[in-house]
Amino acid sequence: MARLLLIEDDAETAGEVLADLRERGHVVGWAETAPDGAARMRAATWDALILDRMLPGGDGLGLLQALRREGDRTPALVLSALGTVDERIRGLRAGGDDYLTKPFVLAELAARIEALLRRPADTRETILRVGSLELDLIAGTGRRGTRDLALLPRELKLLEYLMRRPGQVVTRALLFEEVWNYRFTPKSNLIDVHLGRLRRKLEAEGEPPLIHSTRGVGFTLMPDD
Repeated sequence: MARLLLIEDDAETAGEVLADLRERGHVVGWAETAPDGAARMRAATWDALILDRMLPGGDGLGLLQALRREGDRTPALVLSALGTVDERIRGLRAGGDDYLTKPFVLAELAARIEALLRRPADTRETILRVGSLELDLIAGTGRRGTRDLALLPRELKLLEYLMRRPGQVVTRALLFEEVWNYRFTPKSNLIDVHLGRLRRKLEAEGEPPLIHSTRGVGFTLMPDD
């Protein structure tokens, strides 16, 4: 059982979501406007947030950004009729952990919420630091010391995965599954190519290596301080 808050102004959609999630054993609160949703978020502790993009009294993404600036890291699923890639990216960069396009199937919404609830708390952090390395997941930027890193989206995701496991050996199979979403290990040098590019960016000014290889085992990100 989890405590969930739904911020949705469409009464029919809200009614269906509330009934389904409550039937699954969750405690679900409901707010119809952005101001009411913000007040309820600040007045209680919730395990996850479900919010619509278009709300009376404010934009859902604006509300989410305000909560993130205040330090609220409640996992958030954004609902929207805007389903283009650019709109999904906007939703995630505003602080959303997942994005579901309307119309949707209730079972999928429930499954996505369950996936958010299974995530360890540290996966909800949006700024990661390992030694002199810093990654801002919302802005999509990285720095090593005072130097900015020009990271491509896949490099950003690869570096995020390694930074969440400093000092741990990460296998190729895990990287293919978690970073590329492959459910098999292809015979490919894809990982080596991306890691090579990433290493060159991390060590562009002669800094000590951060990513180390263990032959036949995998890769490890080690702090440099």
